[in-house]
Amino acid sequence: MKSVFRDDCLAGRVAFITGGGSGICKGIARAFLAHGAKVAIAGRKQERLDATAKELADETSGECLPVAADVREPKAIEAALDACIERFGKLDLVVNGAAGNFLAPAAQLSYNGFRTVLEIDSMGTYNVCRASFDKALQAGGGVIINISATLHHGATPLQTHASAAKAAVDSITRSLAAEWGGLGIRVVGIAPGPIGDTEGVSRLVPAGVREKMEKGIPLGRFGTIDEIANVAVFLASDAGSLVTGETVIADGGQCLLGSGSMGLM
Repeated sequence: MKSVFRDDCLAGRVAFITGGGSGICKGIARAFLAHGAKVAIAGRKQERLDATAKELADETSGECLPVAADVREPKAIEAALDACIERFGKLDLVVNGAAGNFLAPAAQLSYNGFRTVLEIDSMGTYNVCRASFDKALQAGGGVIINISATLHHGATPLQTHASAAKAAVDSITRSLAAEWGGLGIRVVGIAPGPIGDTEGVSRLVPAGVREKMEKGIPLGRFGTIDEIANVAVFLASDAGSLVTGETVIADGGQCLLGSGSMGLM
């Protein structure tokens, strides 16, 4: 990973990252470790987490703890946070990246499908924020980074469920930033556009559509996991010390032109 930040800009920090077994949040975990943080990654599949933790530790020589937990279950999240704090002694950074998504026309989207995505993205984000507040952040301050999306900036066909879920995440970010700022807690978000080297894009964007979508982005390309990880490092570090309540859009300018390019899907 190529970084513009000092190698030790997160030294001494401890991070808890949901969805850290793969994709964007695996990249954020790698970046945090590479910049001196100790990291716990959480997800539902222990085997995947174990493999990821070993891979990241080998790459960065950092300490990475894999902890299985479903963000929809508050008790499981509390237990995972306890394991993180017991291992590393404290908690400074929280990244909410667990998410669910699939393509579905609203007229064919089941009630259960809609509810499940909101439970993972919206309720899951709140569950982790609240538990981390209770366990550590209310006493020592810290930074919460909520991974959002650009789907609800305008409208995105076939994504009613995910758009609603991410709009709720952005609202949670603003509300908690206002309520918890006096305790030294910054709550921020990152809204990636299409990120080319993720499973989500490979699954949700047909090969013949990608080129057309990229032409609809001012920068002319999809983003990369490393680019989103760099945004996370900035927000987590002292460089982002005055930023709270905002969700940083990192989409190559796609939102500037509305949802037309996403509509190709």
